[in-house]
Amino acid sequence: MKAHLIYGKHAVIEALKNKARRKTKLWLTSEASSELEASLLEICAVQIKSRKEIDVLVPSGSVHQGMILFCEPLSQPTLKDFLNRLKNMEEAGVVILDQVSDPQNIGAIMRSSLAFGAKAIIVQDKNAPEETASLVKAAAGTFEHLPMIREVNISRALEELKKVGFWSVGLDGYAEKELSSLPKIEKWALVMGSEGKGMRRLVSENCDFLARLPISEHVESLNVSVAAGVALYELSKK
Repeated sequence: MKAHLIYGKHAVIEALKNKARRKTKLWLTSEASSELEASLLEICAVQIKSRKEIDVLVPSGSVHQGMILFCEPLSQPTLKDFLNRLKNMEEAGVVILDQVSDPQNIGAIMRSSLAFGAKAIIVQDKNAPEETASLVKAAAGTFEHLPMIREVNISRALEELKKVGFWSVGLDGYAEKELSSLPKIEKWALVMGSEGKGMRRLVSENCDFLARLPISEHVESLNVSVAAGVALYELSKK
């Protein structure tokens, strides 16, 4: 079920600034209200609430920083519409998540993706979370700036990307080549597998390249969000 609230300072501020996001009301503690610019307080109805009143609306133990925004989920583009926007760009990158399901991981990957120039996240519709409060919080404001495109079939999405000049790079810990050894790629799609099983076979077979990160033999693997951050940095250097 889609969440209709956002909490946490960075997430709330960026959601308030996003004109595409429909906002209903903003709950603030008196302390938190002093941390927002006056212009942000004029965007929607503001109500001063106690910290306890806000606590009951967020998951136990969550850090809401005294801010909670009631709003509607963002409308996301289709893959076709997104690719039409990129058709005149000579360089572009996207991140494809093959059944990555943890909202914290997806949020962290969105932060790295925006930091290193990716234009969108593509997820499998059936096995990826909807826009939830915890996912938006984990993305720390980047959810407002990076489209999250849902596709039924990841392999088919890779084929559509290839038609418009993208080369897909699947991150695989058992690949022969290191990511740094790949040639310069102007349009790239970084494919990350799920937290436990990695990429599915058909998705892996549809990648143009398979590559690994050079990690110590004493470490079996990296968390998917950490691996994505390192890989995105490497691709951005090219």
